[in-house]
Amino acid sequence: MEVVGEAEDGWTVVELVKDLIPDLILMDITMPGLNGIDAARLILKENPAIKIIILSMHSEKHFVTNALSAGAMGYILKSYLFEEVLKAIETIRTNGYYLSPKITDIIVEDYIGRQPTHDSSTVHSLTTREREIIQFVAEGLTVKQIALRLDISAKTVDAHRRQVMAKLGFSSIAQLTKFAISEGLTSVEF
Repeated sequence: MEVVGEAEDGWTVVELVKDLIPDLILMDITMPGLNGIDAARLILKENPAIKIIILSMHSEKHFVTNALSAGAMGYILKSYLFEEVLKAIETIRTNGYYLSPKITDIIVEDYIGRQPTHDSSTVHSLTTREREIIQFVAEGLTVKQIALRLDISAKTVDAHRRQVMAKLGFSSIAQLTKFAISEGLTSVEF
């Protein structure tokens, strides 16, 4: 194995992949600018052969299902990272899927009906652009800063923000920020 690149945020990962075209990516779910799940979607849209393992501190079902739906082939809890990373890489290298054992238990229990099967998460109903706007707003960027980053007008950013808030039934930025953190679009660290 050879490490061919490192990045501190989701957008840098997406850009590095274009030049490096790695076989496998280990990616945190919570990154500034663009979260790991949306970065995985963008990467796999352009390079479907790349294998992605998501690293996360979140063991809730909706985080795992969102990561797998985005195309990730592995999901490792950070608390078990050093014990599991080599096993996950080897499993995924041979086209298998790898989930931390604790995650596997949660998914299996849900599947066989021991836990409620409803998913209150609405993040999957949002577009990539809407998730980007939510993340940037939650990270404290102004409308103008978001517009510059996404290369769109400030009016378009504001329209997206209002549309997302209406779609989610929120009346304040605080509610939107709390949603972004609870859904893993960003974290309190940023």
